[in-house]
Amino acid sequence: MADVEVEVSGRRYKLSCRDGEEDHLRALVRMVDKKAEDITGALGDMTETRTLLLSALLIADELNDMRGAAAVARNEPASETAPDPAYAVAIERIAERIERLATQLERPAQE
Repeated sequence: MADVEVEVSGRRYKLSCRDGEEDHLRALVRMVDKKAEDITGALGDMTETRTLLLSALLIADELNDMRGAAAVARNEPASETAPDPAYAVAIERIAERIERLATQLERPAQE
């Protein structure tokens, strides 16, 4: 296993990956960092958790759009590619839980 130091939104992280996959991991981190920069530029500063969550959601949305476009190119019916509405509800609940946890974690640091 290889250890790689990366940075997203000005915060450094130490991640592990398989040997030889370091450049791929760095490329993925650059994508996440770019989304985080875009979000911060559009919405202003927010918690690290919220920035990373919104970055992940934007990337997931792009992936979903690409999958839908690929399905259309393969002449699959749109109903097979449409996201399940339950996913949106589940993602919203997860986002709310993450925000509550982030608030709890930030509270002791502020006192």
